[in-house]
Amino acid sequence: MTNSSVYVPPKVWTWDAAKGGSAVTRLNRPTAGSTHEKELPVGRHPLQLYSLATPNGQKVTILLEELLALGHRGAEYDAWLIKIGDGDQFGSGFVAANPNSKIPALIDRSGPKPIRVFESGAILQYLAEKFEAFLPTEAGSRAECLSWLFWQMGSTPYIGGGFGHFYAYAPTKIEYAIDRFTMEAKRLLDVLDKQLAANEFVAGSAYTIADMAIWPWYGGLVKGWLYEAAEFLQVEDYKYVQRWADAIGGRPAVVRGRMVNRPFGELSSQLHERHDAADFDTKTQDKVTAGN
Repeated sequence: MTNSSVYVPPKVWTWDAAKGGSAVTRLNRPTAGSTHEKELPVGRHPLQLYSLATPNGQKVTILLEELLALGHRGAEYDAWLIKIGDGDQFGSGFVAANPNSKIPALIDRSGPKPIRVFESGAILQYLAEKFEAFLPTEAGSRAECLSWLFWQMGSTPYIGGGFGHFYAYAPTKIEYAIDRFTMEAKRLLDVLDKQLAANEFVAGSAYTIADMAIWPWYGGLVKGWLYEAAEFLQVEDYKYVQRWADAIGGRPAVVRGRMVNRPFGELSSQLHERHDAADFDTKTQDKVTAGN
């Protein structure tokens, strides 16, 4: 007698759009490309960012705000909100900026020909090299920084698409999937905790793009901002990650970077678009709402 609850994969997979899944995943599809015509807006600054304040989006706005705090005026930028729940990432203009239809996407218009950069890690490295900041120049230190940057890029799908999806978003709770990805999430937190036990920052004694890449994900996880999973993961056990997360989270540029392209949370923490430094004082949603 066959157990009807056991899924047996067919010989050939076919997409059933009617299954839908959760609100988070229902826009997913097995093909690439645009679904509608929509050009991207362009502001007055050389750097045009199209994003949303997910952890991947926060990486770039944190770096841009840190660059501006250092006095790099060429890092001024326009940040445009991409509402992925509405499918903005499938507009023709966004697909031209990022054929993978994922935020963030950056267009650098400072030269004679616009340069597109997509994938958050690539954007961090591009900007760090452009402004010669937050990426060490000494060979060993640079290698360490880039190794941790790519550690984040390679490991975080296990956190988001793995643990986060099956723990928080999947329409059915599957014990095997949750156990599998919880084990990996905790292993990765332990990797980071052991590194931070011996180092002030992830790649050593200097604050770098590795910290900016890792903090929105792993810092957010131990501070309880992701998936409402802090108790489940026993995040208090990772005391060195907690120390680091608090230190990074207290930086003024990080506070600002988290606000940009943020359409959720406290109204005072939401800056849907950013076109000028003064926008943090005048155009957060609490002030916009009060003015209407």
